[in-house]
Amino acid sequence: PVPTISWRRADGKQIPRKARRHRSSGLLEIPNFQQEDAGLYECVAENVRGKNVARGQLTFYAQPNWIQKISDVHAAIEESVIWECRASGRPKPSYRWLKDGEPLLPQGRVQLEQGSLTITNISLSDAGMYQCVAENRHGIIFASAELSVIAVSPDFSKTLLKKLTLVKVGGEVIIECKPKASPRPTYSWKKGKDILRENER
Repeated sequence: PVPTISWRRADGKQIPRKARRHRSSGLLEIPNFQQEDAGLYECVAENVRGKNVARGQLTFYAQPNWIQKISDVHAAIEESVIWECRASGRPKPSYRWLKDGEPLLPQGRVQLEQGSLTITNISLSDAGMYQCVAENRHGIIFASAELSVIAVSPDFSKTLLKKLTLVKVGGEVIIECKPKASPRPTYSWKKGKDILRENER
């Protein structure tokens, strides 16, 4: 006799409620297929003479999709920059980096780890357009950001001057000078118009 047909999941989970059966249950349709719908499915055909089971594995795949992108950065000479990009996907995406369209490789001041790029001790040669590339066998996506390297002349507007004075004879005075500058400045001290030279005091 014509068999009856039923469906089940071999892992014991329930068939998704959104699933629809067609042609006397001979066709199972799962709309908007998601990760949780993946698994081993069984089609059971049964009549008074017996039954038979067919199995099929449904696997979820997805092209990469950005979770976290990189954005433009303005950095001073000798500072450090850390960029992170993250993408979802199935299988898990791999990452690579480009600078001005050319592959960026880890070396010296440039460190790459998955979706993370770190550049230490920034110089003017580091300026440019950077791209984080996430890819799996189902797709590839790009995120772009520009690194602008700026130079700052010494600025004393936010300098902290500390004067620590001991009242007794032979007391000590400390004046600390920390202007904002890029690249790091060299220092010289003057008393009036005379350059101070280091001595025992």
